[in-house]
Amino acid sequence: MPAPAPPPITTRNAVVFLAVIAGGAALYWAQDILTPLALAVFLAVMVDSFARVLLLRVPGFPKRAALPAAVVLSILLFGISFWVVIDNGRGFFDQLKDYAPRLNGIIAKVAHAVGIRIAPTLDGLINQLNPKAFIGQAAQSFGNFASSAVLVLIYFGFIIASRRGFARKIVALFPHHPEREQNMKLFQRIRDGVEQYLWIQTVTGLMIAAAAWVVMMLVRLDNAFFWAFLIFLAAYIPILGGAIGCFLPPLFALVQFPDSLWPAIILFAALQGIFFVVGNVILPRMQGDSLNMDPTVVLLSLAVWGALWGVPGMFLSTPLTVAVMLILAQFEGSRWIAILLSEDGDPQGERMLPGKGGHGPAPDESPARKK
Repeated sequence: MPAPAPPPITTRNAVVFLAVIAGGAALYWAQDILTPLALAVFLAVMVDSFARVLLLRVPGFPKRAALPAAVVLSILLFGISFWVVIDNGRGFFDQLKDYAPRLNGIIAKVAHAVGIRIAPTLDGLINQLNPKAFIGQAAQSFGNFASSAVLVLIYFGFIIASRRGFARKIVALFPHHPEREQNMKLFQRIRDGVEQYLWIQTVTGLMIAAAAWVVMMLVRLDNAFFWAFLIFLAAYIPILGGAIGCFLPPLFALVQFPDSLWPAIILFAALQGIFFVVGNVILPRMQGDSLNMDPTVVLLSLAVWGALWGVPGMFLSTPLTVAVMLILAQFEGSRWIAILLSEDGDPQGERMLPGKGGHGPAPDESPARKK
């Protein structure tokens, strides 16, 4: 009996397109459930990577203590980050009261420049914005953030507790060795992509924050450490971090130095230069072919995941898109989407494998692993 003919390419592509739309609608509808789970998985990958770094970098570090130590150190780092934001943010908002007259002066200059005779004041603008409504929304958002953080930690605890049975589940799901090996390689590629993204964003964020702190200290901008720390945190969100770092500190320099534009101009030009060098020289060299994502796709994924899941979606946009690209590349019907998402048209990196026309070693045969 002859085998059934495969469906036409147009029909298959239409099915894939409809599946993508249905998947996006499901992700948007279930965002309250899936967002904490995705953040917990991302946190678990980060902690697992931290544990393996401890085993590799610390001689004689006990294997059983690696994961607990990574969890404790991660909690301490998050706690210190939260304390830095709260402690420095309190002084920042206290200084805003002293900046009110200067802000009124800037508003008056802008109003006269555009032809408004009676310039509004800061207090009048705040009253028109109805701050009570914003305070209620902010309190509700903070409550939602707190409940989501607790849910993320609960998911994270269960993921860490169930990781021991992961190997047995893989064996049960894929009893045949070739199929199991193929899926394990897919999982490792996704994990390596997430880890590489974390490493790159952390290192480049530290570079940008340190250089920006030096410039802000030279200009004598108030709360320079607070701004540098916010720039470092915002660096984990592609593109938006650069916008915050380039525009907000110079704007506050205008408020702090109302008699001169030079501090704001110097700060803006220096920050633009820092972001240009890091974003166009250092970052591409660090990334290499590790993420293999088209720059346009990075921008598009930021918009799509931000529309689906808000700020958590923007934070996870790049690792989620890397995972989607690698998964889509496994199926013939959706491989064309993975090719479009990739930078070099090779979403699985097969050209770098022996026998595929590449010039480098396979990922599992690198000199470091051979040693």
